[in-house]
Amino acid sequence: MKSSYYCLIPVLVVLTSCSKFLDRQPLSQISPTTAFRSESELRLYVRSFYDRMLPNADNDDRGFSLYNEGVDNIVKNSLPNELTGNRTIPVSGGGWNWSELRNVNYFIQNHRNGGVDAAVANKYLAVARFFRAYFYYNMVARFGDVPWYSAVIQSNDSAALQKPRDPRTLVLDSVLADLDFAIANAPTEKSPAEVTRWTALALKSRICLFEGTFRKYHDEFNLPDANKFLEECVKAADELITRGPYSIFKGSAEPYRDLFSSQAVNSVEIILARQYSSTLQVFHNVNYYTITSSYGKPGLEKRLVNSYLMKDGTRFTDIPGYDTMQFYTETKNRDPRLAQTIRIPGYTRIGSTVKRTPDFGATVTGYQLTKYVTGESDDSFTKSFNPLSILRFAEVLLNYAEAKAELGTLSQADLDKSVNKIRDRVQLPALNMAAANANPDTYLANQYRNVTGVNKGVVLEIRRERRIEMVMENLRWNDLMRWKEGRLLTEIFKGMYFPGPGRYDLDGDGKADVNIYTGTKPTEAGVFYLKLGSEVDLENNTNGGNIVVNRNIPKKFNEQRDYLYPVPTQELLLNPNLKQNPNWQ
Repeated sequence: MKSSYYCLIPVLVVLTSCSKFLDRQPLSQISPTTAFRSESELRLYVRSFYDRMLPNADNDDRGFSLYNEGVDNIVKNSLPNELTGNRTIPVSGGGWNWSELRNVNYFIQNHRNGGVDAAVANKYLAVARFFRAYFYYNMVARFGDVPWYSAVIQSNDSAALQKPRDPRTLVLDSVLADLDFAIANAPTEKSPAEVTRWTALALKSRICLFEGTFRKYHDEFNLPDANKFLEECVKAADELITRGPYSIFKGSAEPYRDLFSSQAVNSVEIILARQYSSTLQVFHNVNYYTITSSYGKPGLEKRLVNSYLMKDGTRFTDIPGYDTMQFYTETKNRDPRLAQTIRIPGYTRIGSTVKRTPDFGATVTGYQLTKYVTGESDDSFTKSFNPLSILRFAEVLLNYAEAKAELGTLSQADLDKSVNKIRDRVQLPALNMAAANANPDTYLANQYRNVTGVNKGVVLEIRRERRIEMVMENLRWNDLMRWKEGRLLTEIFKGMYFPGPGRYDLDGDGKADVNIYTGTKPTEAGVFYLKLGSEVDLENNTNGGNIVVNRNIPKKFNEQRDYLYPVPTQELLLNPNLKQNPNWQ
């Protein structure tokens, strides 16, 4: 089973076309005049939003996934169409699906028909408006301008059924109004399974950071009020930081690892999570995903690995010869989050004392993932049941710091109450704003070429922190899109460095762990064999280099087109007033 707890109310019908189906009744047994007569009926209806509208473990047609990234953080043995230039205009689907909005608007329109007291009803209206904001944020991030619908469309309402796309400026202002209502009316008790005031504040900080930076960096769209959204991000994040009940989890020897591998939600830091249950037989697949070859052999990309600082806070990429260091050396004395995200020398599974090296049968780059991975008993297909974070406090801290840096209002005190709280989790030295701006990291500057100005150095450092801290949490694609850095997706993805064919000891125990060979396959017990040119590629072939993945598949990103997705052709035929996104002909 791919998703979490299913609501049993016969509420939701699967609809595929906005203009064709938005007028359908969502209830087969309940009408607007007989529904919502008690708080329990209100609660039962809104529970359906959580399962159907929040991201799950697996990708859907919108690319939603809680760990299964496929951008430039995580490399696999195949490439999505977004990275190869083979994106086409779909006939239908493609994320242009409005059924969930119809169900939310049905509730908003009818929730008071049963006569429940307004103070009680508003708690559930807050949840519905939170989900409408969440829905529209994802639609705008994907398509740009979209039609704004605040009510259920009737079958004879041709004007609504045939309306054009509304400007994203109108849509995002409406999203902010929904979020502000949710913030004012949702419960204040924290709960990782429910929408609360804090959940709404966290989502508002995410949405406003996205929109503020998108408008700042995408001058081709001529969008106003970038700073307004950055300021709203700061306000929402600051309220959550100063008044909310969350903090950075530090309560174990390996707190970053344990935050994600725990079989119960860590409510110290996690604000909203997708929950699973071995008792109810509701699972996801993260262990199997990371230890088998069935899911593309995922591994961290070399540039991300290079981005992890040294344990003393200095830059790994400032070390002479960093780019030809082999695995055992490059993983020494690094930011502890590296050791809690991939297998490094000395790695042991949870519940085991056996030291393991990276398994090249399960990772195409050699940097084998361990984030979310639990004990061996959960290794079978769809047997993982640890919760998956959707919103957490660390992201809010990063949102706050980035928005203030982009506004030019960031101070050292701001860093100390945000980014440096995250660094403190793993005893990494504090980020110093003056030092970062005085000496911007050239390695990061060559990646993020749009960053300029007096805060260039600290913006680059905040982006470093965001990429490392939030890897495998379904944020990277939107980050690259809002920063206008799609160019990074065209670069060759790389893995470990090897000087050439030969036997390699990955963990320093004096025994070979991997053998890259040419010609006839050798035989040696306990060694993983990789034939050069077929099972592994090195940049310079027999002369060595980094592992290169999908060398022969060209990667393309159209700067004039690919920051937005295309509207399906069926929708353009059903509604002639819809217009296609630029250059998607």
